[in-house]
Amino acid sequence: MRNLRPLLNRYVELQIADAKQPVRGWLTDLGQDILVVCTGANYVYVPLVHVRRLKLLNASPPPSGLPEAPYENMNDGISYRKILMNAKGMFSELYITGEQSVHGYVNSVMNDFFVFYSPVHHSVIVSLQHLKYLIPYPQGETPYALTPEQFPLKPSPLTYARSFDQQLQKLIGEFVILNLGEQASGIGVLKGIDQQVVELSDASGAPVFVHLNHIKTVHLP
Repeated sequence: MRNLRPLLNRYVELQIADAKQPVRGWLTDLGQDILVVCTGANYVYVPLVHVRRLKLLNASPPPSGLPEAPYENMNDGISYRKILMNAKGMFSELYITGEQSVHGYVNSVMNDFFVFYSPVHHSVIVSLQHLKYLIPYPQGETPYALTPEQFPLKPSPLTYARSFDQQLQKLIGEFVILNLGEQASGIGVLKGIDQQVVELSDASGAPVFVHLNHIKTVHLP
């Protein structure tokens, strides 16, 4: 990471895995597995593993009017897990897969997945290795301009397993949606898991097999 430090407080462009448009802004912070870019309007937290390319666009320092960072200063450095823990209960935008972002808030953080509550998808189980970026909402804003009564912050009533594969084991027999339903073959009844291969029964009743590494999210309809 030392080779990126000269780019701190410089205007950069990030090409992020699966994202059609690059992110441009000032590189304001970085940790061993995450970096932070301020676009001028908001802060984008990007796990380093999904940064396909980073290049300097302008060496000028950031303007004095940048918004305040949404998380408290972490004296011992930032990390992906620390950011997720700080994001609990804060309205945020996530980009994971497909054409659209997901809006809501982080509810629980486990060993290798976290639970994100969305007004559209409700409780979404997200594999840590597949989150492309997180953007905290500005203070006082809510997804879709919902009122606190329409979309209240509340702790999850469910108990979760410690790992992503164990959580999927708990969902055997349930009707599930994989990867936010980006493909019809990822919607069906979860029949079982063997050697990290997940079996679904699709709409026609035919078996569909998906390796665990390709499952980015799972949620119940």
